[in-house]
Amino acid sequence: MNTTSPTVFTITEGPLGNMLLAASPRGLCGLWFVTGQRNTPGHAAWSRDPAHPVLAAASTQLADYFAGRLRAFDLPLDLSAGTPFQQSAWRTLLTLPWGDTITYGELARRMGRPEASRAAGVAIGRNPVSIIVPCHRVVGANGSLTGYAGGVERKTALLRLEAQPA
Repeated sequence: MNTTSPTVFTITEGPLGNMLLAASPRGLCGLWFVTGQRNTPGHAAWSRDPAHPVLAAASTQLADYFAGRLRAFDLPLDLSAGTPFQQSAWRTLLTLPWGDTITYGELARRMGRPEASRAAGVAIGRNPVSIIVPCHRVVGANGSLTGYAGGVERKTALLRLEAQPA
């Protein structure tokens, strides 16, 4: 997380728990579950601004997503906190359609780095914008749910939500 730029945040409620949303001047730069998630940053130095346009739009779109009314997010994203490899992984995740899953190996292949499935997995684990950058759609080679920074229970719930027909 780039702490040199002015970051604003809000907390929004969701069916899987409260979520911390963060925005930089470039766009949404974070979405973490407040409890039970690895890598949730401290936000004491950030300003709380629930009326910030990006945060308000993200809150609305998340509510629509959880209600099954939204299948593709339309938000400006700031993924600059990651390395070039991580950013490549996250941008590739953004191409995954609602309800589709792929393996870590397939993600690495789509990134043009077929030998880097483990590194792709590490990049996914550092995804700062969960749900919107859909790292929950990546599964193990045998189809197993192999982890999620927000917890496997949440990953299961997200995949179950996306398995529902329109």
